[in-house]
Amino acid sequence: MSAIEFRGVTKSYQAGEIVLDDIHLNIEQGVFITIIGPSGCGKTTLIKLINLLINWDSGDILVHNKKIKDWDTIELRRSIGYVIQQTGLFPHMTVGENIAYVLNIMKVPKEERRARALELLAVVQLETDIIDRHPWSLSGGQAQRVGVARALAANPDIILMDEPFGAVDEITRRILQEEILNLHATLKKTIVFVTHDIEEALKLGSIIILMNKGKIEQVGTKIDMIFRPKNQYVEDFFGHKNFSAYLSTTHLYEVVQNASETELEFFRDNGKYVIDESVYILEAIRIMMIHKQDSIGISRDGQIIGIYKMDHLNNGNYALS
Repeated sequence: MSAIEFRGVTKSYQAGEIVLDDIHLNIEQGVFITIIGPSGCGKTTLIKLINLLINWDSGDILVHNKKIKDWDTIELRRSIGYVIQQTGLFPHMTVGENIAYVLNIMKVPKEERRARALELLAVVQLETDIIDRHPWSLSGGQAQRVGVARALAANPDIILMDEPFGAVDEITRRILQEEILNLHATLKKTIVFVTHDIEEALKLGSIIILMNKGKIEQVGTKIDMIFRPKNQYVEDFFGHKNFSAYLSTTHLYEVVQNASETELEFFRDNGKYVIDESVYILEAIRIMMIHKQDSIGISRDGQIIGIYKMDHLNNGNYALS
């Protein structure tokens, strides 16, 4: 089912300066989309069109198979969560009031708003006792989580995120990335996530969109982008020079290989050569090198489900398709 569709959308801010040029794009329900490209390529403009923060010049945009122009603007915006880099929290409101802002506009009773805010604080891994604090007393990571909680308050099917982790330190950024992945896996929301960071785009996006000068250069998985580029621009942008980004953003469960019973027996008898399927390939390679092994067992819930071999890389078979 389609969540968002662009049909020949064009946008200019000034005459002769095209920001989006004949965009055709279909985003399926429940997919985690990352949009990447150089500054000025149109990626932020693209997501602002989805909740009518700005208008476009020509073409059509549909949300849940209904043209945006046929939606009530307020209803549309309430149905779409929106998270920005600087969180956009209201400084005069408490954390709870910020989270429940849309619910307040919807005239949800106060007790229900507070209950929902408490529920969402737990969802985004924050202590519930911060509900009565103000944004200025929060760390950057806490504030960003509150921003995500606010976007989830009205239980939208679609969440737009415009470089939401760009203003936090690297450690916090990695933690937030893992949390948003877990959140997506749990809630099954459609997430459209703008970033300028290649590794972040590859790590988070089940589908990645690369933009350049107002056009979409390629839509695909990280395997497509790095190893199956459609043109020279895509190859130069991702390319084999970013192979390390692939290794550090691909989990073992994405590339697990079947093994013979003899191989499985070896790993059952040598538990130190077994790691969980959630580990990234780069960490698996590090462990193989430490133990001087050319393969490693992969486990799920304590049971060995297959192996990963160095030959998998050497032969150029980077992932199962």
